[in-house]
Amino acid sequence: MVCVVVFAAIQLIHPKLDNPPVTAELKAPPEVKRILKTSCYNCHSNETHLFWFDRVAPAYWIAASDVKEARKHLNFSEIEKLPAAQQSAILYEAISQIQLGGMPLKSYTLLHPEANVSPDDLAILKNYLHPTETSTPNPAAGTAADDQYEKWIHASAPTTNVQPTLNGIAYISGYQDWKIISTTDRFDNHTMRVIFGNDVAIKAIAENNIHPWPDGTIFAKGAWAQQVDENGDTKTGQFIQVEFMIKDHQKYASTEGWGFARWRGTDLKPYGKDAAFTSECTGCHKPVRENDYVYSFPLTGQQ
Repeated sequence: MVCVVVFAAIQLIHPKLDNPPVTAELKAPPEVKRILKTSCYNCHSNETHLFWFDRVAPAYWIAASDVKEARKHLNFSEIEKLPAAQQSAILYEAISQIQLGGMPLKSYTLLHPEANVSPDDLAILKNYLHPTETSTPNPAAGTAADDQYEKWIHASAPTTNVQPTLNGIAYISGYQDWKIISTTDRFDNHTMRVIFGNDVAIKAIAENNIHPWPDGTIFAKGAWAQQVDENGDTKTGQFIQVEFMIKDHQKYASTEGWGFARWRGTDLKPYGKDAAFTSECTGCHKPVRENDYVYSFPLTGQQ
């Protein structure tokens, strides 16, 4: 009897969960919207539809909290008001989370199996983010890219003629000699990237001291265009850029504790028109703020 009374009493505790107006919904093909509405919209939009069992406390409390938190990270009903680059970064992260099995949450799909994303649906989402391109092997371009790569990998000597970035960060020579901590394949823009970590980063990984990363951590991320050779293998093509993330929670407090720097091309031209280019960096990294604004997870054994 006591349990019944308590159960009835907690039903009176109902945190407010509204569906605000849809003001800037994602514009996408019908097949993409179908997948997103089935698998994502209940938490990541202003069109939340709770099932009857979601409305019963304490399940309702969890659902309301999850929806509010989910909308902060990604809201398909408002995403179009964001800059295009930030939209692209958010969608890339969202699809990566699906690909890695992080989304939809397992705890959610246990009671909402319709939210699971099938391999075919994942392929549709990835193709929407950037349609598949058919690359034709180009032996001459491949040879040129190989020569360029050889020069890059042996360019660890101090470089004195590279201008600092517009936010005042000096170029860091010799990052090619740091340990590789991860690699990424950007299916949305057909690039491949290698992430290097300095000694502080490697020590932090070994000690599992990465939440947050300690001051002094530096990541270098080299990016190349993907190139398909005559055997059908994907390899590095033209060098695109190198980016650095430098952790100093006081010095870079205005950019989430990280100093961001980017040099484009083989001539290492500082990126951006002014120091405000860092807003693009912080905007792109905002979806992973729970991971100290770092996208890449260290590969196992990097110590």
